[in-house]
Amino acid sequence: MNREDIAELHYIAPISNAASIVEKGILCHNDSEEIDHISVADPKIQARRSARSVPKAKPLHSYVNLYFTARNPMLYKRLEIHSQLCVLRVSADVFDLPNVIIADGNASSDWTAFMPSPKGLEIVDADLVFAEYWPDPDPIVQYRKKRVKCAEVLVPKKVDPKYIIGAYVSCEEAKIALVNAGIDIPITINPHLFFMAT
Repeated sequence: MNREDIAELHYIAPISNAASIVEKGILCHNDSEEIDHISVADPKIQARRSARSVPKAKPLHSYVNLYFTARNPMLYKRLEIHSQLCVLRVSADVFDLPNVIIADGNASSDWTAFMPSPKGLEIVDADLVFAEYWPDPDPIVQYRKKRVKCAEVLVPKKVDPKYIIGAYVSCEEAKIALVNAGIDIPITINPHLFFMAT
């Protein structure tokens, strides 16, 4: 993957959490546990993540996990609540923050490789990350596609609010909810990102 091809990174969040995030920043899982919030994470995946660490570094739950694209299996699983979600757009400048790690797939997978940013971009398969879909007749190939689609940028502890450059929502209803939450960042309706349009 080439850095110049990455305009932004994505963070999936409930709209109900957005005001706090824009004010305080995006917190890692461990620190967010101390704040009243709603989680849309899969409990089984979170259990796996809680038991994993980045090799020679910190536990996964001490990092903020950003996606190269939110159009991935995580968001697809939340189709039924799309109007309650937003995707926060995060500046690619976070690649240059200290101790940021690139994961070439879902960081909870045993098959995922990790490398410091920005050099770690070399191990990410851009074609699979930005592919429209991941199903494949071969279950092994499908697993790889699904894993790589969720490649991550892991930022220690927190992403400061200054790196949040906007938000995507799936529909007008979600945009109104985000505006009513007092969010003062650019909001774009993007149904394709949420699997709501071809």
